Amino acid sequence: MRGRTPILFPPRLFGQQTLCALRHCAARPLTPLHANIRSGPISEGETPVEARRTTIADRNVEVRTDPIRRNPADFQYVKFRVEASVARMTLNRPDHNLLNEFMLRELIDGIAHAGERPEVKLIVLDSACKVFCGGIDVGEYTTDRVFQMLDAFHSVFMRILETAKPVVCVVNGPAIGGGAELAAFGDLVIATPKARFAQPEITLGVFPPLASTILPFLVGPKVALEIVLLGEPVTAERALDLGIVNRLVPEAQLESTVNDLCARIAGHSGPVLTMAKKAILGGMGLSLRDGLRNSMNIFLNELYRLEDSQEGLRALSEKRKPNWKNR
Repeated sequence: MRGRTPILFPPRLFGQQTLCALRHCAARPLTPLHANIRSGPISEGETPVEARRTTIADRNVEVRTDPIRRNPADFQYVKFRVEASVARMTLNRPDHNLLNEFMLRELIDGIAHAGERPEVKLIVLDSACKVFCGGIDVGEYTTDRVFQMLDAFHSVFMRILETAKPVVCVVNGPAIGGGAELAAFGDLVIATPKARFAQPEITLGVFPPLASTILPFLVGPKVALEIVLLGEPVTAERALDLGIVNRLVPEAQLESTVNDLCARIAGHSGPVLTMAKKAILGGMGLSLRDGLRNSMNIFLNELYRLEDSQEGLRALSEKRKPNWKNR
């Protein structure tokens, strides 16, 4: 430990299990990482599995992205069910929902599975624990596992961005590190006063790359810098003011609020919901002119090919409720 400064962790941010893991990780000597990642098309004779050869501390480690889709019925840490056009995914790895690779892969596969089911119109992500999500399980952040973990971690967020279905995050407790990023990437966030959002990575000598990307879009660069550079938790009330949270409700009203919101969204045409999300997220980062062009292209060339877009106009003129065919 010579030459290393002790790290003091804010006790209210982490549970005891998380603190022990973080201190264990911080106490280990740092090993330089050197990675040589192969890119390009798959060579003739190779399997479809993407293989990357990585050299870590003079040892060769094969990093693979597993293409095998897990059946939601076999999930261990994520409860998956579909109810009335809503796919509900519940984080369930007591006590703090720390994200290990298996849990991350289940999230990836669950979102993919929900996205492919035509009857599903939106996805709800919530927690069975008092903590929404305590972030990455640093016990798996070893030199032999770091690239697999990062691959799985980033793939979850790419899956959320790329899925056509709106994703609603329900936060009824602390969302820390990767957990706060998970909530931030949700299309809608419903929270209770028990929620708080923190990116404490700066206190560990790193910064949160995903939060550093998404927060400027949500709260602007100055507030994003404040959240990341201080590493202090944001209360549910302030998160609502900043736009990180869409609705803040008492815990006693959480279930009814979520059910009401889901019923109202699921009452619309599934393909139209998909195109609305595509138009909004597809315009992020574009100039106003290019964003308008993108939105109008979707509206004229995709939306108007739907039966439901014509049904909606007919229902309006006939003064009746539309009968969506979801096509």
